[in-house]
Amino acid sequence: MNTPISIFDEAADYLRSRTTLRPTTAIILGSGLGKLADAITDADVIPYADIPHFKQSTAVGHKGNLIVGMLNGQAVMAMQGRFHYYEGYTMQEVTLPVRVMSRFGIRRLLVSNAAGGINPSFKVGDLMIITDHINFMPNPLVGKNIDEMGVRFPDMTTVYSRPLRQRAHEAAHRLGLQLQEGVYVAETGPTYETPAEYRMFGMLGGDAVGMSTVPEVIVARHCGMEIFGMSVITNCAKDLSDDCTNDGDDVVRAADKAADNMTEIFKALIV
Repeated sequence: MNTPISIFDEAADYLRSRTTLRPTTAIILGSGLGKLADAITDADVIPYADIPHFKQSTAVGHKGNLIVGMLNGQAVMAMQGRFHYYEGYTMQEVTLPVRVMSRFGIRRLLVSNAAGGINPSFKVGDLMIITDHINFMPNPLVGKNIDEMGVRFPDMTTVYSRPLRQRAHEAAHRLGLQLQEGVYVAETGPTYETPAEYRMFGMLGGDAVGMSTVPEVIVARHCGMEIFGMSVITNCAKDLSDDCTNDGDDVVRAADKAADNMTEIFKALIV
């Protein structure tokens, strides 16, 4: 019977067989944000279907490729789409790519997502640096600890790297961009939030809400990675009314419009 470590290593060994590059930074691209992958040059494109034990991404705007190539003069690995709990996958399946990345040699993880804006000062198209999160999903570390990869009780007080956040602000200043900062609320989906839920999340201290990211961040933290997270605000709670609804296609379109700016910020962090 395969052990978790042997499963992760099998996938990591397969990736090594498909590329000569050995990046230490990886990027997970969320809904509508796969456009950043177009900036990666000399790319080896590996469909998830080819990678042992990987699942298939069924979400809108997720192409389902793992890309290894060059970005801003540095080798990177990028997931062009992620797995979600609402797709019916277990938390271990959702986060398996992060475990595989760790066994491959990834030490820094940059994550992105499309999110609904809770903070009333946010507008559609804003980029929000994630400073902290509130988790309403099952914790992916529940169960027997994988001692070879991390401690039983990982500390979560400084999950999102302050140096990387500072560098993102510096890059934004050079580009003439204004970045938001805030707390990301993760819930299961696949339904969008009700107005009452938006109000509740805001009262709890949330600035944006989405259906991903935190499980991967928790596992990356368990693996000892440095983490940076960014949300594209694709719809706003303050705009909801009886005749205004959330729509998945609108979310992807809004994320796509912001993808160019996010690409420039992420490129500045690849050094």
